[in-house]
Amino acid sequence: MKDEAQLKTLLKGLFSSQSLAVLATYGGGQTYGSLVAFAATDDLKDLLFATARDTRKFDNLIAHPRVALVMDNRANQETDFQRAVAVTATGAAKEVGASERDLLLRLYLSRHSYLREFVTSPACALFKLDVDTYYIVSHFQNVMELHIRK
Repeated sequence: MKDEAQLKTLLKGLFSSQSLAVLATYGGGQTYGSLVAFAATDDLKDLLFATARDTRKFDNLIAHPRVALVMDNRANQETDFQRAVAVTATGAAKEVGASERDLLLRLYLSRHSYLREFVTSPACALFKLDVDTYYIVSHFQNVMELHIRK
C-alpha cells in the first residue's frame, strides 16, 4: 500500500500526462458520460472542466452536482492490465464563482490554451469538482483510496 505522499505524486504525474477525462453526470433517470478537458489544482483538492451552458451536461450538473471524473493512461494494449493506472475522482461539482474565477481560469488555460475562446465565452461555464475521494486502480485489481475531504 502506498502512503499519501506517494499517491499524490502518482496522481500529479497522471494528471500532467493526460488532458482528457470522462465526466459522469446524472439526469432524467439516466447516467451520462462526457469527454472533458481537465486541470487539477496543485493541492489536488479541485479538478476543473468547462462546458457550454446549453448542454445536457450543464443541466445535469445543476440538477445533480454529485459526479465522478475518470482519468487513465491506458494504451489499449494487453499490457494495460498490468501497467495502466485509472483514477476516479468523486465529489460535488459547482460553477466557479467570481471570487476565484480569474485564478482558476488561468490554471485551466495553462493546460488548455487552445480552449481560450470557448472557456471565456459567456455561453460557457467553468466548473470545479470539489474532490472527496480519489479511487486509484493499478495492476488490474489493486485499488487504493485517497480521501481529500472528509
